[in-house]
Amino acid sequence: MVGDVRYHTTGSGTPRFGRASRSVGLLASRTRQSFRQMARYHIETYGCTSNRGESREIERRLRDAGHHRVEGADEADVAILNTCTVVEKTERNMLRRAEELADETADLFITGCMALAQGEEFAQADVDGQVLHWDKVPEAVTNGECPTTTPDADPILDGVVGILPIARGCMSDCSYCITKQATGKIDSPSIEENVEKARALLHAGAKEIRITGQDTGVYGWDEGERKLHRLLERICDLEGDFRVRVGMANPKGVHGIREELAAVFAEHDELYDFLHAPVQSGSDDVLGDMRRQHQVDEYLEVVDTFDDALEYWTLSTDFIVGFPTESAHDHEQSMALLRETRPEKVNVTRFSKRPGTDAADLKGLGGTVKKERSKAMSAAKRDIVGDAYESMVGTRREDVLVVEDGTADSVKCRDSAYRQIIVQRASEHGIEPGDFVDLEITAHETMYAFGKPV
Repeated sequence: MVGDVRYHTTGSGTPRFGRASRSVGLLASRTRQSFRQMARYHIETYGCTSNRGESREIERRLRDAGHHRVEGADEADVAILNTCTVVEKTERNMLRRAEELADETADLFITGCMALAQGEEFAQADVDGQVLHWDKVPEAVTNGECPTTTPDADPILDGVVGILPIARGCMSDCSYCITKQATGKIDSPSIEENVEKARALLHAGAKEIRITGQDTGVYGWDEGERKLHRLLERICDLEGDFRVRVGMANPKGVHGIREELAAVFAEHDELYDFLHAPVQSGSDDVLGDMRRQHQVDEYLEVVDTFDDALEYWTLSTDFIVGFPTESAHDHEQSMALLRETRPEKVNVTRFSKRPGTDAADLKGLGGTVKKERSKAMSAAKRDIVGDAYESMVGTRREDVLVVEDGTADSVKCRDSAYRQIIVQRASEHGIEPGDFVDLEITAHETMYAFGKPV
């Protein structure tokens, strides 16, 4: 935890670490002067949509205070690095990028999952920067001064996509997860507050709202009631033509409200018929060692409930291969579950020991074993996903949302089940992000289909 890490501190008590050659007093004086003149900031974000949402909230507050963004860290008064810590390779990349940014700019603030869970790593690497929780970054950048909100402040919006973090934290205690050390228990703003945020995004031009969080399925649990389904109903009742995608929801949280949640999906066309429920293993023994809270049967009951309620929908899930206690039989159970439920979006991750977690103390499997199991599952995944997109060829999809520009005059679209469709020569067809179009599916690749406007 961050509170256990030993840092150097400034006179204000703010955690700091870095090269002793830099004068803290001179730096603070220079920083105050530049902030008084409105800071130029550079921000980089890594990891999930929840991190992206937090970065956009940081930017909104900074823009409200009169500061402005620049593309290069060498042009900025301050750089902000929002970090991810999913696997060991990511951790190394974060450390390297932090070192580069510290050399390029006057002041560096580091936030996000790695910063909060492994702040000591940056200190040990002698990175000159401050580790802060994301919602403390704007205050630090603005030198503690109250921001002055302007009427034309930009909303939290990325093109036509609005990112809405509905809560922070989770109710799980997975033995392999370091993110929990950064986020803590679930903290759920009220339904009314989240609905107002969604309304603001729509008013600003959002056509797709992405509901995000560490575990959206337990939204409201801290108040004694899981109420994701109630929040989604309220958002879908807002005025406008838009779509809503629900982010990661662990099977245990969804299981208790699966009937209510599936009914909301079936009733509201605004909701993409898409559920991301990471099962992580097809073995109850391994799930127990992971402390995942759910069992395979509960995951299957969630899938069956959505199968009964929805004719055309997308199941997304995650698997961790090579967990230290995973036997060959356990792996085969995961492969069987993958083939049985046939999720059309699958994240396959090789187990990586994360410092400070209980699973890090377990004797790991060899790298060759993890590689072979990952390769086998990834191959099976490609076959399943490829079959799903192949089945679309020759069909027609209506009210498909154009979400973002692609490459070479193409656009990326999402149909009602959040399947990705690419439209080429978009300018010839006169379509752009934010449009709703009817498409004939003409061809496919493994992970997407091609469509032609009709």
